[in-house]
Amino acid sequence: MAVTSEVSGDGKTVTIKVAGRFDFSEQKEFREAYRNHTTPGQQFQVDLSGTEYMDSSALGMLLLLKEHADSCKGKVELNKPSEAIRKILEMTNFNRQFTIN
Repeated sequence: MAVTSEVSGDGKTVTIKVAGRFDFSEQKEFREAYRNHTTPGQQFQVDLSGTEYMDSSALGMLLLLKEHADSCKGKVELNKPSEAIRKILEMTNFNRQFTIN
């Protein structure tokens, strides 16, 4: 599993890509991908297209990201989840807290 991130040229969007298993073992890398980005209005795009597995700790990490984004009046979008991951997000009502594309 790997967590990678990149920042848009204008610095307003941080894209975090999660590949493979998204579980507690990725907690530090995931947090490091966003914690220094605090620009007001910061946008966080979480690319889940390569995520094969997600557990409850991953859901907690997404909530911490949302809390971070809220603190800088930003927004989080979850992009390209597989059908299995989308089902997890919907069963846990994350579709009410996040924009899922």
